[in-house]
Amino acid sequence: MLKKILPALLAGAFAMTACAADDEKAARDAVEALGPGIKVDSIVPAPMPGFYQVIASGRMVYVTSDGRYMINGNLVDLKAKTDLSAASWAALRKAELAKLPASQRLVYAPANPKHTVTVFTDVDCGFCRQLHTHIDEFNKQGIAVEYVFWPREGVKTTAGNDTPSYTKAVSVWCSADRKNAFNEAMKGATPKAASCANPVKDEFELGERLGVNGTPTIVTENGDVVGGYVTPAQLLQALSAPPGSAGRRGG
Repeated sequence: MLKKILPALLAGAFAMTACAADDEKAARDAVEALGPGIKVDSIVPAPMPGFYQVIASGRMVYVTSDGRYMINGNLVDLKAKTDLSAASWAALRKAELAKLPASQRLVYAPANPKHTVTVFTDVDCGFCRQLHTHIDEFNKQGIAVEYVFWPREGVKTTAGNDTPSYTKAVSVWCSADRKNAFNEAMKGATPKAASCANPVKDEFELGERLGVNGTPTIVTENGDVVGGYVTPAQLLQALSAPPGSAGRRGG
C-alpha cells in the first residue's frame, strides 16, 4: 500500500513547493518593480495567511502571494499583543550584525562588559559627538560600545564623487592611530586625509538594509534599537529592561 501512496504524496509535495516558489517570485517581482534599484533582501511567509513579509531597501512590507496588494506598516498580533514586525526586525539585525567582525568596528569596551551595543555613527553628527563624550561613563557602567560608520550623506554625491562625511570616515579608519583620529573627529577636528582598504561603504550599505535612517542608531545584542542620543543612565536602564519592552524597539 505504501508503495502506491508514496509517489502520490511526493508528487503533491512537489506541486506545493512549486506553487510556493511561484508565489514568492510574484511577491518579489512586484516589490522590485516598484522602482529602479530596489532589491529584496529578505522574503519569508508572513504570520498573516496569504502574505509574504518582504524587506527591501531598509523597509519592511507585506505583499499578497499574487503580488497584487501591499501593506506598509507594522503587523501586530492583537491576541498576543505583540508587534511581529518589530520582532522580525530585531532578529534580522541580530543575525546581520553577528556577521560583522570586531576587526571592522571601533571598539570601546571595559575589561568585562555586561552589555554590548553597536552604534551606527557619523563623525559630522552633533548627537553622535555628544554621545561619544560619555564613552568613559558607558564603559564604567559595564557597557561596551562598538562603532560602525554610517555617513549620513551617503557614499557618493549625485555627481558621483565621494561625499565629505564618507571621506572623513575613511580617513579616520585609515589613520595610523584610528581611535585617536576618531576621538579628535568627534571633537570637531578634520581628520588628516588618508585612504586604504576599509569597511565604510559596506557598513553604510548594511545600515541601509537594516533600516538605519539616522545617527546615532544604537542596537542591542538582541537586535533592538535604543533611542538615538541617550545618556549613560538612560542606556543602562534600557539595556536592563526585557527585550522588546519600553525604551527598546525592534522596528
